[in-house]
Amino acid sequence: MDVNLLALLAAALAFVAVAGVGFAFAGGDNGSAKVIKRAQIVVGGRAAKIEKGKGKVAANDPASRRKQILKTLRDQERQAKKASLTLESRLRQAGLGATVKVFWIVSASLGLAAALVALFFTQNPLISLGVAFATGLGLPRWVIGFLAKRRTKKFTEAFSDAIDIIVRGIKSGLPVHDCLKIIARESPEPLAGEFKRLMENIGVGLTVDQALEKMYERMPTSELRFFVIVLNIQQKTGGNLAEALANLSTVLRSRKLMRAKIKALSAEATTSAGIIGSLPPGVVTLITITSPAYMSIMYTDPRGHMMLGGGLLWMTLGILVMKKMINFKF
Repeated sequence: MDVNLLALLAAALAFVAVAGVGFAFAGGDNGSAKVIKRAQIVVGGRAAKIEKGKGKVAANDPASRRKQILKTLRDQERQAKKASLTLESRLRQAGLGATVKVFWIVSASLGLAAALVALFFTQNPLISLGVAFATGLGLPRWVIGFLAKRRTKKFTEAFSDAIDIIVRGIKSGLPVHDCLKIIARESPEPLAGEFKRLMENIGVGLTVDQALEKMYERMPTSELRFFVIVLNIQQKTGGNLAEALANLSTVLRSRKLMRAKIKALSAEATTSAGIIGSLPPGVVTLITITSPAYMSIMYTDPRGHMMLGGGLLWMTLGILVMKKMINFKF
């Protein structure tokens, strides 16, 4: 064999040997590092899946579901409260067909008329301005609030009877729509009018959920919200609707009894607050009638004006505090 060929073979074998030793010390480490890295990724992925599974298990826990439902109800109540504070919603709650524009026109007319009458009798522009402000802004809003509160109370009083009609109708084999029609036809106002609008909205193509949401916008009561939630849950999950509504009717009647009991227990405090709040203005009026000269300085002297204003301010604050103390949210 040629010497050059042997030298080339020896060089090639030496290169292969050196490369093998280098791969054993260098490449093997890289491979093991890759293996370790892959193992960490796999273990980390499994750990992440395990943590995610734990999160799902925690989310499916009854306590977690209860917290989520309560949070949703609080958010809905907060949104409904914000929506119910608008003037348009107050007009709907009062059952008035007037728009906001008509309301402001009527308020401005009342304020202007009251200002002219006060200016004619007192000849004082400041008093006329105060009377116009109170009559134009305070009186119409108070009337709308009074009408809305009275209408809401009537609706709440008759709502449990309407639920009983639905329960009896379902047990006898009637569909829910027919039960709603019976309520719209035979219930007293304002319950009948609200359910008539509900059936009209369903008739024009709205779903039951959408029609009930519109009804809740017109009558934002907690009783109606419970009714909407029960129907929504029954439509999504199924179950015995008659039994669910019967339980709801029992709860609403218990709330009604509790409300009457609280009203009876707080009647004494309410009467005391009314007497205490009416005593100072009543005494001032009687003294003015019996001894006008004694009280005239309070109406003519600027210091008397300041004293009357301070007394009115403190009386207003006291009445508001007493109202807050005896006003039980239920």
